[in-house]
Amino acid sequence: MQTRDDDWTSYMAIRAAWLSFVGGRTQGEIATQLGVSPAKVHRLIAHAQKAGYVKFQVDGRPRECLELEKQLSHFFGLKNCIIAPDLGSGDDDTALRAVAVSASQFLSGLLGGSNVTRLGVGMGRTLTAVVEALPKLSRPDLEIMSICGSLTRTLAANPYDIVQKMQERTGGIGYYLPVPYFAENEDEKAMFLTQRSVQDLMARARGSDAFLIGIGSVVNEGHLVTRGVISKSEQEKLLSGGAVSDLMGRFLTIDGKLAPAPLGDCAVGLHFDEVRGSRVIALVGGVSKVDATLAALRTGVITDLVSDETLARALSARVGLQLAQSA
Repeated sequence: MQTRDDDWTSYMAIRAAWLSFVGGRTQGEIATQLGVSPAKVHRLIAHAQKAGYVKFQVDGRPRECLELEKQLSHFFGLKNCIIAPDLGSGDDDTALRAVAVSASQFLSGLLGGSNVTRLGVGMGRTLTAVVEALPKLSRPDLEIMSICGSLTRTLAANPYDIVQKMQERTGGIGYYLPVPYFAENEDEKAMFLTQRSVQDLMARARGSDAFLIGIGSVVNEGHLVTRGVISKSEQEKLLSGGAVSDLMGRFLTIDGKLAPAPLGDCAVGLHFDEVRGSRVIALVGGVSKVDATLAALRTGVITDLVSDETLARALSARVGLQLAQSA
């Protein structure tokens, strides 16, 4: 019964989307035609967008963004740098939405060809938003590999694990790493790594054609703290040791070096040095992550960056780059 209800919702959502975006009808007009309330129409259109039935694309980016892309690519030796325009509010949530749209277009192009048949993916709020914005693709041959623990430390499902979401968008095959992002201690980590299934999955993940990762921070607003992935005492130890960035479960100082953080030794997943030399695409949004992003870029591991204009400007200023004045 639930399946039939879901099918009906999708049917109505698609019809409402056609009437709105192609037919140019108002929500009131659509409500009358479909025999539902305007509020229901609003929910149906939102469902169509979230489910990937509606695809938006704005071709081109403002000149200032293109200049930032060129400067940052040259300074950090990036293969690609895409900067989403500032949407005006200045908050991290808005920046995240801009990054999600730009990154989903980039990822759609990457997966539209046949060069990437195995994609290693991290986790986090930014990656989740990007995959939710990704249009539906037909890639049944795509292997989606988790490169870090897919569970919380209580062994519950992690809400920001993106393997299943990407499976739904692409029709590919997902492989989960059934261990926590951080083990409780190094002995527990060693125990996880002795499991044959974990060894096989990590070996398979190392052979990915490309890696899609986020960049985490240890500030109060960061995912690690807000989701309880790390405790307050662990956060304080990280900060006192100079940690500003979480890159694949390892903590970095502002100069891109490993921070003296025992917690990083408990990360169950690929180390960033294991993907060095591969194509590593980092997605990050929000000016609060400027230090985290700078530290991650200084490792030299990242080859492609998708970020937002506000963060990119702050990053550019931190490394002493000068933007040309607008005419």
